[in-house]
Amino acid sequence: MGEYKRPVVSVVGAGNVGEHVANLIAIKELANVRMFDLARKDGDKVYEIVKGKALDIKQMAAAIDCDVEVEGFTVTPDGEGYEPLKGSDIVVVTAGFPRRPGMSRDDLLSKNVGIIRTISERIAEFAPEAIVIVVSNPVDVLTYAAYKLTGFSKNKVMGMAGVLDTARFKAFLSMELKVSVKNINAYVLGSHGDDMVPLLSVSNVGGEPLTKLIPEDRLKEIVERTKFGGGEIVSLMGTSAYHAPGASVVEMVEAILNDKKEILPCSIYLDGEDAQHYSAEDICIGVPVKLGAQGVEEVVKLDFTDEEKKLWESSVKSVKSGIERIKELGLI
Repeated sequence: MGEYKRPVVSVVGAGNVGEHVANLIAIKELANVRMFDLARKDGDKVYEIVKGKALDIKQMAAAIDCDVEVEGFTVTPDGEGYEPLKGSDIVVVTAGFPRRPGMSRDDLLSKNVGIIRTISERIAEFAPEAIVIVVSNPVDVLTYAAYKLTGFSKNKVMGMAGVLDTARFKAFLSMELKVSVKNINAYVLGSHGDDMVPLLSVSNVGGEPLTKLIPEDRLKEIVERTKFGGGEIVSLMGTSAYHAPGASVVEMVEAILNDKKEILPCSIYLDGEDAQHYSAEDICIGVPVKLGAQGVEEVVKLDFTDEEKKLWESSVKSVKSGIERIKELGLI
């Protein structure tokens, strides 16, 4: 018998979301984890926070009898220190720059595409066989950048958004109907943000259409709350959500590592027949896909109602404008 080799998931960016991704992977014993982030300077003192977080998660795992390796690596803004990406099965990218007061959208795009460029080049250099999951925002545009900059095949680069948006939708529906989330089948597609597209036509609870279970006005309110689900949490906490985003990433990781062939909404590059069906070419945007050991193994082609089609077209337009902007700025 050959020696069992535990998979390796690398998490680039050890902020709240990256930390929770690493934490859940350790708790589930899905893979060994390698975390990467910049050092933080405070006066003369330099803190290697990522190493501390990795050690803390390793000790947490020991406390609950989970056997998993968790290591932290300090990297530099110009891309030094990424050699331990070698052997990664999946690389999760959560690194990004938050928008600061006085910063234009173009400034933010430039900074974040610059970060994605450095990381993508290092992934291509050290982990050319890895599957890449982008979490950094604006996720659809940055997934497109990562796809172009790594040069990987389209099945190996995807963005996480639809899984999170769908989880929020299901949570609100569960609260409304007082029914287990396990019995709720729902999809939220399109771009991550105000232009997301909840597919009410195919969403159901135990096979019963949502539109039969919830009055139209109330359903609209739940859809609106889903669209602004992230903003609601920011207004309550003063910072972005991280538990649900972290768990959403891990759902994707688990589907890939365990070859589950699970159908999940992910932001992926559309071309050919898939682009034709969804009327969206040369774009990364959220559609339902079958996730397995090869990454995106199939694009599920759903049909829209006329109303959903309008929402979808608006979503495509929104993402396209971001992609065109990074092209105009010469960022990819």
